[in-house]
Amino acid sequence: MKLTDIKHVFFDLDHTLWDFEKNSALAFEEVFKKNNIGLKTSEFLEIYSPINFKYWELYRNDEVSKEALRYGRIKDSFDQLQFETSDDTINGIADDYIHFLPANNHLLEGSLEVLEYLREKYELHIITNGFQEVQGKKLENSGIRHYFETVTTSEEVGVKKPNPKIFNHAMEKASAQSSNSVMIGDNLDADIIGAHNLGLKVIYLSGNELGEEHKQYNPIQKLKELDRYL
Repeated sequence: MKLTDIKHVFFDLDHTLWDFEKNSALAFEEVFKKNNIGLKTSEFLEIYSPINFKYWELYRNDEVSKEALRYGRIKDSFDQLQFETSDDTINGIADDYIHFLPANNHLLEGSLEVLEYLREKYELHIITNGFQEVQGKKLENSGIRHYFETVTTSEEVGVKKPNPKIFNHAMEKASAQSSNSVMIGDNLDADIIGAHNLGLKVIYLSGNELGEEHKQYNPIQKLKELDRYL
């Protein structure tokens, strides 16, 4: 069923439009090559990905700092792999990763087509918990910055999704109201429930089929399915 009275479409960036997994893997290949790290990237990522996910949960809940996230996710991954190296090397890898990450420009399937389709009907915006110095580069380097009227980052606001302050700030910046806005994202807690609790309509990019309890969040598996609702 189409959503009605929508004027503003707010997107998350990582894992929603920007192909984080693919771009991150490419960045680590460059980082490991530069730092002569004797690990296979695929083996590292198998350990790193769930650790990184956990650190981002802690970061969203203000339980770790940005610096602790950057260092800890790599240190913990190396520890699990029993790969010994110095703190200086880990900090160097953390910095190099942030440098190389936005140099890769892969978008999720259907991103450009969806943005072209939506831009004719709605004002488009970004709300992201990602680091401010990186997210702007991702948007520019992947060639999608011009689609968005506003970009709101958690560092700009001082809180992270699902804190209502970031959604309210983004709507104020966009001259939008919850009644005429929809949030699209991949994270159920941060993007979807956070926005839903404020009265925004939501579309949950789940990546897989979900049960009845999620129907209220208008789940889709692929971006191309957005035309069901918009």
